[in-house]
Amino acid sequence: MVSGRLLRWVCTAAVAGALLAPGPAGAAPEPGPDGENRSVAELLTELQGLYRQAEEATEAYNTTAEELKGRRKEADALDGKLAKARGALYRSRLAAGRLARQQYQGRSEISPYVQLLLARDPQHAVDQGHVIRRAQREQEATVDRLVRGEKQADELATRAQGALDEQLQLADRQKKDRDTVQARLKEVEELLASLSAEQLAQLTRLEDAGTADAQRAFMASGALSSAGRAPSKAGDAALAYAVRQIGKPYVWGAEGPASFDCSGLTSQAWARAGRVIPRTSQEQWARLPRVPLSELRPGDLVVYFPKATHVAMYLGDGMVVQAPRPGARVKVSPIAANPLLGAVRPDPGAVAMSGYRAPVLPPDALSGQDTGYAAGSAP
Repeated sequence: MVSGRLLRWVCTAAVAGALLAPGPAGAAPEPGPDGENRSVAELLTELQGLYRQAEEATEAYNTTAEELKGRRKEADALDGKLAKARGALYRSRLAAGRLARQQYQGRSEISPYVQLLLARDPQHAVDQGHVIRRAQREQEATVDRLVRGEKQADELATRAQGALDEQLQLADRQKKDRDTVQARLKEVEELLASLSAEQLAQLTRLEDAGTADAQRAFMASGALSSAGRAPSKAGDAALAYAVRQIGKPYVWGAEGPASFDCSGLTSQAWARAGRVIPRTSQEQWARLPRVPLSELRPGDLVVYFPKATHVAMYLGDGMVVQAPRPGARVKVSPIAANPLLGAVRPDPGAVAMSGYRAPVLPPDALSGQDTGYAAGSAP
């Protein structure tokens, strides 16, 4: 487990940074790009709002991308079925054409009753009648196959066209979602570009103080159990994968291996552990079994904000591994760095492993801003 000493150090350092800041960070108004005077606290509120909007737009983009993948698979499967149906229909039409030519050329079999009346050997005529009836059944089957094949091909063609239309609509929606994300990130970039180094430093101190306050209150609330829990075997593998990604940049829509967004990290971590989970944080919250915060174990997913637009992986001792926001990197953060919604467990039936040892964190695991911005960096 991550040590309680480490957790106390994180909270203490953040609070100390806020206390050592030159003057109340939220008190001194600063000129905004539009000429208005805005306090650092107001700038922080605006910036956090823009990040939330960007993350909501990112998750909408991810959702559309997943739907588009599903439609493409469906369209490809229907195309394959349609090709087979058309091949079978072609063969049925060839057989029906041969039958029609035979009848036109007068080579079709005459009535078995006429053959029986004209035959010198009645028994031979009866035997021949069996052959003729079998031939008639085969002819009827040829016609039936042709009719069924035409109907199936028509139905598959209609379904394939419908799937293609939906795919095109989703592709258009994905483009709009992408444009929305880019517009939101542009707003963040423009706001950051308008700030001085001192303002950015004050934003960092104010955010750190807010995170430390939230973490201290959360840990004091008793929401987390004081007893450390071991993960399942799969949870351990997922967490180990997430820890190995520490330091890689956040990029919206990314699923690795070079970069991740929040749900890209958690979904890929669990996929590497052998369990496929939904791609987006909202679907992870909606479809995975809920687990009380008091029963969290490493590898569980912690979901944030009322719309479930951010997700992290529980590390232990009140800490998570996450891909925070644009401009940040995968890192270890306090669990209360964002407003908690709840937690889910991808493998609720799996037993906790014995002899668990927490993954070794890289030296810079806690480096960087949990909020995703710092002096000199922008999305």
